[in-house]
Amino acid sequence: MTLLPALAFGFVLGVRHATDADHIAAVGTIASNGPSAQRAALVGAWWGVGHSASVLLVGGALVLLRLPMPVRIALALEFVVALMLIVLGLRSLLAQRGNAPASALRPLIVGIVHGLAGSAVLALLLIATTDSALTAAIYLVCFCVGTTAGMATVSALFALPARLGASRAISVERAVRVAAGVASIGIGISIAHRVSVEDGLFAAIPSMTP
Repeated sequence: MTLLPALAFGFVLGVRHATDADHIAAVGTIASNGPSAQRAALVGAWWGVGHSASVLLVGGALVLLRLPMPVRIALALEFVVALMLIVLGLRSLLAQRGNAPASALRPLIVGIVHGLAGSAVLALLLIATTDSALTAAIYLVCFCVGTTAGMATVSALFALPARLGASRAISVERAVRVAAGVASIGIGISIAHRVSVEDGLFAAIPSMTP
C-alpha cells in the first residue's frame, strides 16, 4: 500500500466503517435524543473522537510492534460491545423524554469501546498490507477522519424524522428512540450469542468448581 492509496482508502473505509450496524444502533440511541440535527451531528463527532483515540493508540501500537491482538482479548472486547449495546437500547426504551442535550461523555465512551473492539481487525489489515510505519500511520489518521465525518453525517440524519414531522415532533422523536433502542438490543444480543457460542469466548475458561 503506497501513500496516496493509503490516504484515499483509509478515508473511504473510515466512512464505511461508521455505517456498521452496531455503530449506528449505539449512536442512534443517543443521537435521537432531540430534534436538532446539529446536536445529533455533535454526538456522532464525539463518538468519532473516542473511536479515533482507541484506534490510534491501540491499533497504532499493534501495527508498530507488528503484533496481532490476542484472539481472546478481541472476543472479550466484542462481548463488552454487545453488553453496551443492550444497556444503551434499554436506556433508550425507558427514557421518558428526549429533549435534554446529550452529554459528550456518553458518545465519547461508546466510541472508545467500539474503537477498542475494532482495533484487532484493523491492525491485522495493516500488518498484512504494509511494512511502512509512515504509510500505516497516515492510513490510520485518514481512517479516523473518515469514521468521524461519516458518523457525524449519519447521526444528523436521526433528527430528520422529527424535523419533517414538526407538528408531532415529540411522538416522532419517541418512535425513533424506540426503534433505535430495539435495534440496539437486538444487535447486542446477536453479537453476544456469536462471540460466546459460535466463537467460543467462554469455552476455554477453566471451571471454578472442583
